[in-house]
Amino acid sequence: MPVKNILISQNTPRVLTPYQAVSEKYGVEFDFRPFFLIEPLTSREFRAQRINILDYTAIVFSSRHAIDAFFSLAEELRCKIPETMKYFCTTEVVAMYLQKHIVYRKRKIFYGTGTPDSVIALVGPKHKGEKFLITTSDSSNNEALTRLFDAQKLNYTTGVFVKSVPQDLSGVDLHAYDMIVLYNPSDVKSLYENFPAFEQGDIKFVSYGRSIVKAMEEAGLTIEVKAPSPEVPSVARAIELYLENQQ
Repeated sequence: MPVKNILISQNTPRVLTPYQAVSEKYGVEFDFRPFFLIEPLTSREFRAQRINILDYTAIVFSSRHAIDAFFSLAEELRCKIPETMKYFCTTEVVAMYLQKHIVYRKRKIFYGTGTPDSVIALVGPKHKGEKFLITTSDSSNNEALTRLFDAQKLNYTTGVFVKSVPQDLSGVDLHAYDMIVLYNPSDVKSLYENFPAFEQGDIKFVSYGRSIVKAMEEAGLTIEVKAPSPEVPSVARAIELYLENQQ
């Protein structure tokens, strides 16, 4: 069955050009609809973890959502973050976002290239004595990073700062789409919370990212296209290549 209607489980991107190019070339239509939203934990939810932010000398961030939640909770809990606090970020984009909350040039901020190994390289022997708080979400898998922290015998704790909240998809007819792109295990969770009796049928699923593959397979979903890869670095390119091969 040819692919004509495609659902992307995210907000409409600011730059639509790659999708518009695919749409014009192959006559497909794209709809964007997030399956879940990221929200910060309440102070009550955070306290249940028995984490005192001021016990730590270094914070590890992998997302802007975690940064917002961290500083919001710190303010709500009346924790004045010391200027000596060190920040280790997975990417430069995440690190630059810290400017929203702190004076960037006056803080000790380090950023990697997006991989767990790059974060460990930042720590090195110079920062090995820090007490690290690794910020996470309720659906993220930080095993790759924590395994490296364990191997280096670093002193760390993981703390959940944000949670995924399924969105109401009752008004969406999933079977009106020939292809659906999922990014996060929370997409799968939301899918089945909204449609407990969902059956894949002829729908072709695209997975983007490593963490989603396991969740989809455990749910019994067949994956037609897996991305990213060196050949398909983006969702738009993955779909384009798939459509090209179907002709």
